[in-house]
Amino acid sequence: MPFTKLGLAPELLRAIEAEGYMKPTPIQTGAIPVVLAKKDLLAGAQTGTGKTAAFALPVLQILSRKAKQVGHSVRVPSALVLAPTRELAAQVCDSFVSYGKHLSLNSVPIFGGVSINPQIKQFRKGVDIVVATPGRLLDHLNQGTVNLKHIEILILDEADRMLDMGFIRDIRKIMSRLPKKRQNLLFSATYTDDVRKLADDILNKPSIVEVARRSTAAESVMQKVYYCDKTAKKELLADLIEEGEWYQVLVFARTKHGSDRLAKQLRGFGIEADAIHGNKSQGARTRTLGAFKSGDLRVLVATDIAARGIDIENLPYVLNYELPNVAEDYVHRIGRTGRAGEEGVAISLVAPEERKSLKGIEKLLQKSLEVEQTPAHYNREPAIPEKKKQSTSRSRRNHYRGSENGGKQRNGNTGAPSKNGYRGGPRKSGNR
Repeated sequence: MPFTKLGLAPELLRAIEAEGYMKPTPIQTGAIPVVLAKKDLLAGAQTGTGKTAAFALPVLQILSRKAKQVGHSVRVPSALVLAPTRELAAQVCDSFVSYGKHLSLNSVPIFGGVSINPQIKQFRKGVDIVVATPGRLLDHLNQGTVNLKHIEILILDEADRMLDMGFIRDIRKIMSRLPKKRQNLLFSATYTDDVRKLADDILNKPSIVEVARRSTAAESVMQKVYYCDKTAKKELLADLIEEGEWYQVLVFARTKHGSDRLAKQLRGFGIEADAIHGNKSQGARTRTLGAFKSGDLRVLVATDIAARGIDIENLPYVLNYELPNVAEDYVHRIGRTGRAGEEGVAISLVAPEERKSLKGIEKLLQKSLEVEQTPAHYNREPAIPEKKKQSTSRSRRNHYRGSENGGKQRNGNTGAPSKNGYRGGPRKSGNR
């Protein structure tokens, strides 16, 4: 079915064509007619399924039709999108701007980590569509800088993640400021008990559209496992990146501190790497993400929460430095590669203490993951003599790399390549 069959306005069809989209995805086919009919919607869809367009396109059409009828003498927020992270809010707002470029509607992103004053000025100028994180929107409500009494459409994007992050109280406070009569759209990758309760509370006889359940992974993603001691993971990761000549590698770590530490260790091996997480300023996060998208940054280390909203076209590699605590998050992670029919690679480094988590993932996927042969020196804890317990990290690296273990040794303290090492010779830049 082409987009022309979904009842979208010519201005929106022109914008869609300019974006290069030929036909709607399943979530778009199912959701767009429901939203255009002004019905409530409960949609099961994850990042990468085209869900943003599934609500952005019909919302733009509904508001543009109203604008033509009543005029725009005074702009007030008519649609509100709540998103769990800054990156996702910015990305969703960009989509509204792109799809609505032939319409006279105004969309603004509202999130923390940046000054609140420019956002206040935007509200004073007039806004049609607000895309916000719950915390910063509450700041505006408490300061009286935004009026949500005219909201006609509420969209909760990635509702399951917002609940996981503890936003339920903020969401309910925000909803108490909205008109009781409104259209509600709830998008979630999973239907947990909390999501179902929230849906029951806010949705009125919703239509249900569900595609791409989170327990499935794209067939175009090659999934592999390397068994490795926890203490040797950073060196195995560095070797995989260099030996495979990988570029644009999205690496997942569990914690903010662990992300920073791993990025620093990779830089010590001569690999361009940086971390992105909630403790960094929005400016720093934007610069880092921009460098990664452009290919100037080879490796981006992220936490699950910070990675929400990172949408990179044709991302070739996703690597689980640490397996997630929740099996469904594994599918969400690797779903960032292998999109739109493109091939992708998902690698997991699994320590002995993570074997139970791996079994949970395989049970969810209903299949065993392919295990790659790992060099023996990565699969055992090094025997450190008593007198050498205070050895430097360089000494430990050389222990893993020593010829007696079949490994390859680095020169110097900076991780520079040896003549016979993985880092020898020029790097290829064509894959950037």
